[in-house]
Amino acid sequence: MEIDDLGESSSELPGFDRAGLLKRIAVGSAALSIPALATAQGAFGATAAGGGGNYPKHPKWKFAFVNHVTTNPFFVPTQYGATDACALVKCSYTWTGSTKADVGEMINAFNAAISAKAAGIAVCVVDKSAFEAPIKRALRKGIPVVAYNADGANSGPKARQAYIGQALYDSGFAMGERIATLVSKGDVAIFIATPGALNIQPRIDGALAAIKQSGKPINAVAVPTDPALDVELGKIDSYYLGHKTLAGMFAVDAGDTQGVGQIIQKHSLQGKVIGGGYDLLPGTLDLIQKGFLEFTIDQQPYLQGFYPVIQLFLYKLSGGLQAPSDTNTGLLFVTKANVKPYLTTKTRYEGSSSAQKYPVS
Repeated sequence: MEIDDLGESSSELPGFDRAGLLKRIAVGSAALSIPALATAQGAFGATAAGGGGNYPKHPKWKFAFVNHVTTNPFFVPTQYGATDACALVKCSYTWTGSTKADVGEMINAFNAAISAKAAGIAVCVVDKSAFEAPIKRALRKGIPVVAYNADGANSGPKARQAYIGQALYDSGFAMGERIATLVSKGDVAIFIATPGALNIQPRIDGALAAIKQSGKPINAVAVPTDPALDVELGKIDSYYLGHKTLAGMFAVDAGDTQGVGQIIQKHSLQGKVIGGGYDLLPGTLDLIQKGFLEFTIDQQPYLQGFYPVIQLFLYKLSGGLQAPSDTNTGLLFVTKANVKPYLTTKTRYEGSSSAQKYPVS
């Protein structure tokens, strides 16, 4: 299978990074056919080269990842994680779902994975109820299911077998506490790409709760934007222009966080408006280094691809005796004091390089 613009086949490890993807998005080509990003046909399957561990011979199981924003650069390292885990255990995976957080499209992709008899499914459960029935149907057919990145199943019956990702409300609460230490008083905007989506709504809920608990005279409001990066930037800019007395601008998703820093830079607000948010887009890290953002939060997206594959593989290999388990992929505040390694170490683990390498000290 040919991959447009990359010159790679589906049997090869992908050669792209988030910076390159963002450049494509900037020129209006967010729908470019990057292997795992732009197709629901599984072009991002890993090879079985090397690795394999001391495991018995087994089928080359194919797992399905169902994602809510398949072309979002946040998930570049997630896909590298899944690719590397598949290479390690001699399996493969498909990358399916929606490019625009459309739950209906995600459900269709999930049902297609069931029909294709996927060996296991990893899904971003971004809706409180929509995924319960299809998850239970998959389990009845003997297909193990884990949630990753978002765990809406927590609000109802826990149909999925485990959640692999950040403790979302807790991370938002920690962010709110950090905001209350940086802003003494005034109006604060917290931007959110898709209100209600359960990969980011718990964060904003936690942040607002922590700010309120601080007792400081901070008026924090949630401001909706859009899943598309270019639209996000315009909405953040418009909001600032209508609210020039803001003391702080923050965000709970990757695109909005980068956008906040860009608007602070654009209007020369450094030292006047405090900014911060989530995730490790190259632009975000650069804006932290330059002082336009105070912090971003690393939730280790690589692990959100790696661990689901390993857990689904062990479940299949053990005949179900090694059950998937909840795994918190962590929370780390990245600031100007510790951002340098993120900028100088180019790895698959942060999506900044496609190369298989490790840093030598």
